[in-house]
Amino acid sequence: MIDDTGERIIPEQMKITNELLIEHLARYHFSVPHVYGRVLDLATGVGYGAHVIAKKCKKQIEEIIGVDIDPEVIKYAQGQYYHPLSSYQVEDVTDTKLPEKLGQFDVILSFETIEHIENEVQFMENIFKMLKPGGTLILSTPFGEGKGIPCGSPFHVHQMTENEFMQMFEKFKTKVFYCQNGALIEPVNTAQMVHHPLGIVIAQK
Repeated sequence: MIDDTGERIIPEQMKITNELLIEHLARYHFSVPHVYGRVLDLATGVGYGAHVIAKKCKKQIEEIIGVDIDPEVIKYAQGQYYHPLSSYQVEDVTDTKLPEKLGQFDVILSFETIEHIENEVQFMENIFKMLKPGGTLILSTPFGEGKGIPCGSPFHVHQMTENEFMQMFEKFKTKVFYCQNGALIEPVNTAQMVHHPLGIVIAQK
């Protein structure tokens, strides 16, 4: 971003000392070995994650599309994170016409999105429709008190429990669950961390 004097402004959330940024970037780097073909990044935000995938997976992907409901962040992504394999669009992830608009994908990424969404059933239906047979979903969310229970964040509808999270992917053929704390991501079954603040799933349709 540029201010009125022509100086570049680095948004607070983009500073390398921001722990949430480090945590979020860790999920994209974690996804790199699983990404191929046509890729969709749901709630891409300012686009740095989609850019990581475009740069690191340029030989494995056909394209990556980042979508977000906020026109301002999409404008920023288009200006700041251009790559020949990436594009950014303003879309609502719960739009029933989204599968028709975007088509199908080999891989869908959805990091820290579902906790913001009231209509999570439609969100998951859209994801399933947009995944090709055999396609891969990589999705993360913070854990909390459970569905229907208000949580500490005014921006979250709720934060599901670990068990609720694991039960969301029954339609998928295979699923492997991971937990995250900061930049550390471990398989749930062998995790050394005591506290699991965030969950990640790799699920195959």
